[in-house]
Amino acid sequence: MIFYYINIFRMNFKIFNLIIIILILPVVAAGQGKLEGKIIDAADKDELGMPGANVVWAGTTTGATTNIAGYFSIRRVRETDRLVISFVGYRTDTITVKPGEEYITHKLVQGKEMEEVVIFGRSQGTHIDRAETILTVNITGAELCKAACCNLSESFETNASVDVNYSDAATGAKQIQLLGLAGTYTQILTENIPAVYGLNTAYGLNYIPGPWMESIQISKGTSSVRNGYESMAGQINVEYKKPRNSEKFYMNGFLSDAGRQEVNLNTSLLINDHWSTMISGHGERQSATSDHNHDGFRDEPDIVQYNLFNRWDYMTQKFTFRTGFRYLGEERIGGQFAYQPDNPDTWSDGFGILINTRRMEGFAKVGGVFGKNESMSLGWIQNAAYHNQESSIGTRLYDGTQKTYYTNLLFQWNPGLSKHTIDAGVSYKYDLYDEKLDALSFGREESVPGIFAQYTYTDSALVTIIAGVRTDFHNLYGTLFTPRVHLRYVISPVFTLRASAGKGYRTGNVLAENAFLLASSREMTIADNLDIEEAWNAGMSLTASVPAGSRILRLSAEAYRTSFISQIIADMDASTDEVRFYNLDGKSYSNVFQLEASSTIIEGFDLLAAWRWNDVKMTIDGVLREKPLTSRYKGLLTASWLTHLRKWQFDYTLQLNGPGRVPSTASNPEQYRRSDSFDPYVVMNAQITRNFKKWNVYIGSENLTNYKQHDPIIAADDPFGEFFDSSLIWGPVHGRKIYAGFRIFFNRDI
Repeated sequence: MIFYYINIFRMNFKIFNLIIIILILPVVAAGQGKLEGKIIDAADKDELGMPGANVVWAGTTTGATTNIAGYFSIRRVRETDRLVISFVGYRTDTITVKPGEEYITHKLVQGKEMEEVVIFGRSQGTHIDRAETILTVNITGAELCKAACCNLSESFETNASVDVNYSDAATGAKQIQLLGLAGTYTQILTENIPAVYGLNTAYGLNYIPGPWMESIQISKGTSSVRNGYESMAGQINVEYKKPRNSEKFYMNGFLSDAGRQEVNLNTSLLINDHWSTMISGHGERQSATSDHNHDGFRDEPDIVQYNLFNRWDYMTQKFTFRTGFRYLGEERIGGQFAYQPDNPDTWSDGFGILINTRRMEGFAKVGGVFGKNESMSLGWIQNAAYHNQESSIGTRLYDGTQKTYYTNLLFQWNPGLSKHTIDAGVSYKYDLYDEKLDALSFGREESVPGIFAQYTYTDSALVTIIAGVRTDFHNLYGTLFTPRVHLRYVISPVFTLRASAGKGYRTGNVLAENAFLLASSREMTIADNLDIEEAWNAGMSLTASVPAGSRILRLSAEAYRTSFISQIIADMDASTDEVRFYNLDGKSYSNVFQLEASSTIIEGFDLLAAWRWNDVKMTIDGVLREKPLTSRYKGLLTASWLTHLRKWQFDYTLQLNGPGRVPSTASNPEQYRRSDSFDPYVVMNAQITRNFKKWNVYIGSENLTNYKQHDPIIAADDPFGEFFDSSLIWGPVHGRKIYAGFRIFFNRDI
C-alpha cells in the first residue's frame, strides 16, 4: 500500500522527492520539554510581572515573550543551557538553567547599558515570530488587553491581517476574513485541536472568551500537514492559559452602554511538583437596548451565555499529560423588539429569532521524549465534542446536531541531533451531522483517516526547509493528497525571507455556515452533488528588523495568492429572491499584498501602521466578478503608550476600510433598493487602563465616530414579505459603544 502512494507522489509532485524516504519510516510530532517562569522588574515592589519581555536560548532563534502577567513558557533546546532575558531600557541578563529546573523567576534591572554580545528590542504585543519557518503573527495576552476583547471574534481589532464583521444584521453571527477569503477557509484551532467548523461556524468565535486566552498564533497560507488538510488561507491557533504559569486567581468584569454585562474568572492550583489544575468560568448577558437606525430591530441580539472549563496537567522533565472538559450553554434572541419568545404567534407578535445552543467537549493529550539524547518524541491528541442547536428564525425552523471525534498521533525524530528532523503521524476525524430545516432532514457522516510525513532541514539559524505531504481517505470524496513546502532564509541579521506553497481541502457545510440567511426572504437553493472544495496557495514574505538609533524598526511585506480548483459558490447576484449554491465553473482566486511597519518610538510608546490590498474574484453565474461585501483595501494604525512602571496605558486604533461591491437589488421596488457598492469608511477605538498592584481598571469606546451602515435591513417594515433581507452587511451595524471594566489578579508567589 505504501508503494502505491509513493508512485502517486513521484508522478505528480517531483519537488517533494525528499519526502519519499519519510514514508517508509515508522515514525509519526510532539514537543520537547519546556521551561516556565516569570520575569519581574527589580524596582517594582508590587512585582506585577513584565509583559513583553524577551526570553531566548543563547545562540539560537528559539524564544518566547512573557504574557500580561510576566509569565513565559519556552521549549528547551539541546544546544545550550544559557537563557538570555531582555527588555528595552533594562540590562540584558544571561543566566544558566540547571537540567532539572522546570520553573524560574528572574528580576531585570533598569539601565542604559546592554551587554555587547546580544542587543534586543522590546517585543510588541503583536509581532511576527522570527524563529518560525511559516509566517506566523503572534498576538500575546498583553495585546488582547488593549481593546474590549471579550471573545475571539473581538481579538483582531488591532491586527492588520484578520477582518471580523457581522454575517447579517439580525442573528449576531460573525465571520472572519483572512487573505480576502471567508473564515471557513481558515483552519481555527484551540491548542492544535480543530475548534470552529461545522455547526460551530456561525457563533463559534463568540464561544472562546478573551480572558481565557494566553496567546493567538496566525499562520498565513498553508500550514503544516500535521494539523490536517483544511488550511487554505491560513490557520489560527488559540492557546489557553495553563495552570502552572497562570494567575492563582483572576477575575474580569465588563459592562457596556449597549447592555452587555460579562464576568470571567480563572483559578489555578499547583497540587504538587507534577500535578496542577485550573477552572475557568464565563458568564455573559446582553440585553439589547439599542436601535440606532430606528427600524424596530435589535442592533444586536439578547444573549445569555455560560461557559465552564476545567483542565488538569501532569508534567515531568520528559512526560506531559493534559486533559480537560468544557460545557457551554447559550440562548440568543434577536429580531424585532415586539417579538416575545414565549409567544409562538410570530406573525402577529413580530419577526423573532430564538437560538438555543448546548456544547460539550473533552480532550486528552499525552507527550514525552525518549531515546538516546532524547532525540525522539511522541504525542497523542484526542478530542470529542457534542454540539446541539435549536433555532427558529421568523417562521422557519433549523435544528442541528454534530458529534465529533478527533485523534492525532505524532512522532518526531532528530537522528543524531543533526540538521535533519523527521515528523510523521496518523490522524482520524469523524463527524456525524443531523440537520433539519422545516420538514426537511439532512444527515451526513464524515469519516476521514489520514497519514502524514514531514521533513525539516535546518542549517544553523540561516536556512530552514519544511516539506510535508499527507494523504487522507474521505468516505464521501475519496483520496485527498495534500503536499506543502515552506522555506525560511535569513538573508542577513536584518532581513528574513519566507516562501510557501501547498494545497488545501475543505468540505462545505452549507446549511450550518449560512443559517443566518434564514433571516431573509431569500430561498436557499442547493445544487445536488456539491464537490469538496480544493485550492492551491502560494506566498512570499520579507521581514526586517532595522536598527534606528537605539530603537528597532520592524518591517514586513507579503504577497499571497489562493487559486481554487473547486469551490462552492454562494450566488446572491442571480436573484434577490434566493441564494444559489453550486459548484464553481470557471476561475476563482484571491490576491493579497500587505505592508506593515512598527516600532517603539520612545520608551513605552509603540506605533504600528499597515496597508493591505485585496483582489478577490470568483465566477458567479458565468461571469468573473469581484467577491461581494469585501473591502478592496484596509489601512490600520495603532498606538499604545505605557507609562513608567506600567501604571497607565493608553491605546488607540484607527481602521480605514476600503470600498467594495454589493449584490444588486435593482429588481426590488425603489424603496427597497440599495447601492451596488459601498464607500470607504473609518472606525476608531480607544481605551485607557490604570494598573495597580493586584488589579486594574479600564474604560474605552468602540466606533468613536459613530459610523454605521445605513439601513442594513432591507424591508424591515415588512419582515414577512418577499423583499426582506438582513444579509447584505459590509460595515458596522451598531453605533458608538462606551464600556468599562476591571481585572483582579493574584499572581503566584515567588
